[in-house]
Amino acid sequence: MHLKLELIVLPVSDIDRAKAFYEALGFRLDLDKAVSDDWRAVHLTPPGSEASIIFGTGLTSAAPGSVQGLYLVVADIEEARAELTGRGIEVSEVFHDTGGLFHHGHHAGEVTHHVEGQHRVDGPHPERASYGSYATFSDPDGNGWVLQEVTQRAPGR
Repeated sequence: MHLKLELIVLPVSDIDRAKAFYEALGFRLDLDKAVSDDWRAVHLTPPGSEASIIFGTGLTSAAPGSVQGLYLVVADIEEARAELTGRGIEVSEVFHDTGGLFHHGHHAGEVTHHVEGQHRVDGPHPERASYGSYATFSDPDGNGWVLQEVTQRAPGR
């Protein structure tokens, strides 16, 4: 059986502001449909992605900004960061984790805090190891995204 992640529901407080933000990121607008004052769906897809995001009215009861750790994989972390900042998006500096652990818990503009086993260091991974360099940003509501550089996929991926 294949299970393919297709759609992630994001809780936002201002639909039009979120739509403008994700379009500025370069996400493709697939749908903006309102059936009534109680239901509107905005569906967007990141460039090159098979998975999409959706937000709107009547889609979720989750608190705006409560989704964290959404990963966007990029081939060149520095190039991706430069492109996004050039589009007016506030993105953290590139960093890596000397502990070699899955990155979690940091957002653009947030003070770095210690996570057991995690050792965040400024700059890309020294060998530019695949899966080793990160940058973070948040949407206007605080939903948290992570850019991760992947130059060579792990076996089975």
